[in-house]
Amino acid sequence: PQDVSAAAAALVAAKRPVIYAGQGIHYAKAWPQLVAFAELLEAPVCTSLAGKSTFPENHPLALGAGGPTFSAQLYHCMTNADVILGIGCSFSSTPFGITMPPGKKIIHATLDPWDLNKAHATDLGIIGDAALILDALLEDVKDRLGGKPRGQMAQVTGEIKQIKDAWLAEWMPHLASEKAPISPYRVIWDLMHTVDTANTIITHDSGSPRNQITPFWESPAPLGYIGWGKSTQLGYGLGLAMGAKLAAPEKTCINFWGDAAIGFTGMDLETAAREQIPILSINVNNSTMAAEHQSMPTATEKYRSTDISGNYSEMAKAFGLYSERVENPKEIVPAIQRALAKTKDGTPALLEFITEYSSPATLPGFDLSPHRKARVESEKPKN
Repeated sequence: PQDVSAAAAALVAAKRPVIYAGQGIHYAKAWPQLVAFAELLEAPVCTSLAGKSTFPENHPLALGAGGPTFSAQLYHCMTNADVILGIGCSFSSTPFGITMPPGKKIIHATLDPWDLNKAHATDLGIIGDAALILDALLEDVKDRLGGKPRGQMAQVTGEIKQIKDAWLAEWMPHLASEKAPISPYRVIWDLMHTVDTANTIITHDSGSPRNQITPFWESPAPLGYIGWGKSTQLGYGLGLAMGAKLAAPEKTCINFWGDAAIGFTGMDLETAAREQIPILSINVNNSTMAAEHQSMPTATEKYRSTDISGNYSEMAKAFGLYSERVENPKEIVPAIQRALAKTKDGTPALLEFITEYSSPATLPGFDLSPHRKARVESEKPKN
């Protein structure tokens, strides 16, 4: 209790607190407490990749998830925070997570005492279940604030919205691109605005699909996004989507993957057809392992080691799925609608979108650590 009290005092005294929520919120089913506490403290909330969807990402205080890529509003709020509360997270040092910016007061609430001071110096530590800790923090902070917030919500959310709007405006040429080959960001944007996200479970795959979808997809409901990334095996998302559909048959379950990932586990599309697991599989095919170009320059130049290709829609049809190959951006939404109708009838579907090559690029200021730059992929078509 004394640790909770010390944390509550520090959070109430903070000028710009930020909450960093991890997968422990999911395990504790502490979603209502997280929303209540953020609104009481009037604090922005970002999540780890595994914690994505612990906080409704359409909430005015939401900053989205942080992995190898993240939003401008997340960057702004984290770098300008004075106190960061990490709850249900490990704060592990990983290229698939956010490196905490230096000079911040860190409050770390975790179930595992080995997490404390593992990667970041902890100013205040709390050991326990995330739901119990949030319950206790809510009670203590309410007492300190006289039972109500300080009245800063409009100012905080207005700042987030201003930065988010400017960031999306910068990215809209990619999110709404009319070019062919298709921008993978256009596929993500149209998919998110076509499905009922509140009743959808989606997962990414490793590499570019993960980096492309994480900042832009907004999951409004708990467990609506299966984030992963501290392991990097390709093709993992297909099994996750099938498992999600078996666990929640009333949901639309989607895996978003690339041509490298389908090369690893694509044969298991036959499992979805044989066992009648009606998932929607979204494949972005740019005929290359784009994420590996920088790490394999010689092999790419001399041996074309990153070149891959195939007609995956025809493969899916042979397995018994409904499938389309889409090359015109105007056909993205109609194809998604047709595929969703098939899944509702009990038939799994694969949509193969022929997309342009994406190369990593650094946006100005996207650096939360002097030791590692977090990059957001930008479209750089190559001849």
